[in-house]
Amino acid sequence: MATKIYIVYYSMYGHVEKLAEEIRNGAASVEGVEAKLWQVPETLSEEVLAKMSAPPKGNAPVITPNELAEADGVLLGFPTRFGLMAAQFKAFFDATGGLWRTQQLAGKPAGIFYSTGSQGGGQETTPLTAITQLAHHGMIFVPIGYTFGGAMFEMEKVKGGSPYGAGTFAGDGSRAPTELELELAFHQGKYFALIAKKLKGFA
Repeated sequence: MATKIYIVYYSMYGHVEKLAEEIRNGAASVEGVEAKLWQVPETLSEEVLAKMSAPPKGNAPVITPNELAEADGVLLGFPTRFGLMAAQFKAFFDATGGLWRTQQLAGKPAGIFYSTGSQGGGQETTPLTAITQLAHHGMIFVPIGYTFGGAMFEMEKVKGGSPYGAGTFAGDGSRAPTELELELAFHQGKYFALIAKKLKGFA
């Protein structure tokens, strides 16, 4: 039976969505793994989103909290808001109380990826503070560490990401994820899928 990896994300301007797509590609490159993209529900009205110049949402289906239990592993992506996960994603996690009470996510591997507006805008605090959500569910946090090799030490190019997971910088919104950031995202998806596949074998 295939190992099911869910890549669940929130993206207002498309930066996290691009990372999610490449993470999905990386996970799907592992034999015996099925990787699927999901979006969390939007909490802002269409009127507010229009005022914020947010583009239309992507085609990934909107997930409900209970559907998380179907996955063998989940990768969670979101932009930062003042160094923390965006409120839309926090609202989604706040709705997982039923899963917490029945321990349906306990023991499942989970990874994190993210987008920030600037280099000092939360590339480490955003994933670090998000780990509390995983801990309360008893999930197994799978960071990438320094498994991406020498590219983790790149100093000549502006590069998002950290040992916690793949990342990108949005800047004023016009900056798109770079080739190097997308390569890191692909690596995270593949690395995570290999670990999730192994853990499923022990279940």
